[in-house]
Amino acid sequence: MKPESPESTAFVRTEVADGIATIRFFHPQSNSLPGEILRRLAHAIDDAAGHPEVRVLVLQSQGEKAFCAGASFDELISIESREAGQYFFEGFSLVILAIRRCPKLVIGRVQGRAVGGGVGLAAAVDYCIATTAAAIKLSELAVGIGPFVVGPAVERKLGLAGMSALAIDASSWRSAEWAAQHGLYAELHPDLATLDLAVKRLATQLSQSSPEAMSDLKRMLWEGTEHWPDLLPSRAAVSGRLVLSDFTRQAIQAFKSKP
Repeated sequence: MKPESPESTAFVRTEVADGIATIRFFHPQSNSLPGEILRRLAHAIDDAAGHPEVRVLVLQSQGEKAFCAGASFDELISIESREAGQYFFEGFSLVILAIRRCPKLVIGRVQGRAVGGGVGLAAAVDYCIATTAAAIKLSELAVGIGPFVVGPAVERKLGLAGMSALAIDASSWRSAEWAAQHGLYAELHPDLATLDLAVKRLATQLSQSSPEAMSDLKRMLWEGTEHWPDLLPSRAAVSGRLVLSDFTRQAIQAFKSKP
């Protein structure tokens, strides 16, 4: 039997070199996020946070196109109880909270479009670098849910007005330039080559900086989020209830049926 290529099998991988932990995730459906990938991501971030040689983390997805298509529709449509729904959406809270409690700065590398939970990942990192192709959309309301779990992370970066605009107009893409103007992206670059140079430059710079100073800075940057370990799971329960609605099931099926 011919072995599967890496591009056909979902994964989360961590590489550590020169004080930098690069955490890469992949899913063949435009880097969407099933529950297992979310939990593996959270675990990988926690592992890198405790690694004695790591001073900075880089979070990125595989490939040259979509950064992340958000929640896995295949998994959403299979949910049959509120408990299962909450368990799934808590995966997003686990990743966000892992980034929050990590004492090391986390850089995000966004090479292409980000949808729903993908926007949440971009918002949760401490410094996000993207290409001009990295348009964003919070599509949850269009399928009868809402960006309840990732909303606090998005609001923290974009403010209430920016998050509301994305959450309410759930069918429209906002450009990478719009995202940068509203604070989601700290830098924009025209192509993958310059994106990777920028990520490497900053990660190398931070790997040579004071771990104590960076930890203190991160603690300051996350002030006001002390209630998130309670807030995000409660938001997951809301999404877990809504995902069972007939509206959501029909909307997801309609999306999956699109060519």
